[in-house]
Amino acid sequence: MDTLRDRAIKLRIAGYSYGMIGEKIGVSKSTLSNWLGKIPFKPNKEVVKKVGMAKLKSALYKHRLKFENIAKMKMEADIDIGKLSKRDIFMLGIGVYLGEGSKSQEEIRVVNSDPAILKLAVKWLREFGKIDINHIRVAIHGYPDHNINELLSFWSETLNIPPQQFIKTNIDIRKNKLESKKRKLPYGTAHLYVRGGGTLPSGVKGLHRKIMGWIESSVKQI
Repeated sequence: MDTLRDRAIKLRIAGYSYGMIGEKIGVSKSTLSNWLGKIPFKPNKEVVKKVGMAKLKSALYKHRLKFENIAKMKMEADIDIGKLSKRDIFMLGIGVYLGEGSKSQEEIRVVNSDPAILKLAVKWLREFGKIDINHIRVAIHGYPDHNINELLSFWSETLNIPPQQFIKTNIDIRKNKLESKKRKLPYGTAHLYVRGGGTLPSGVKGLHRKIMGWIESSVKQI
């Protein structure tokens, strides 16, 4: 079964405007912009008839300039970054934990909806926290229009963490959620936890204290 995001992508590829896609599937233009911003736009006959060729020419010109600029900025960014060193990855992970990790209660937890952020967090915890994959547990927060099994399968495969290490899945059942807000997070939100189980060398509290030390040492130099 297609998600709203899947349907939006198919409609965009078929040449529909954000406004028309929003009317068809009940999603806001800002959400569509996040989902579809990287997909080139080639209007179909229905859009041409509704909007008019004159307006479309101006919109397509701006659209082409945007994609040319994105490509140029990405090329410049690749040159700026170069090849990451081990220390670069270490510092990048500290930044992720500073923004997305738990600072209180001496627990190690990272929460995000972006698969790339959480993959980095897993790599960082394993490489620099010296923890084994079996020390990681995952909890998922989803919404009523999510398929629980699909969410579990996605996060297990993405993070390379066995399904048996997923501890719970919470589904937001509030009925006052606006229809246009649904599926802004196509994979829900994943919560990574570290559990010592008596086999983590420094213990969860010890590792958390070290992470806090890394953050403090980094931030005070800025």
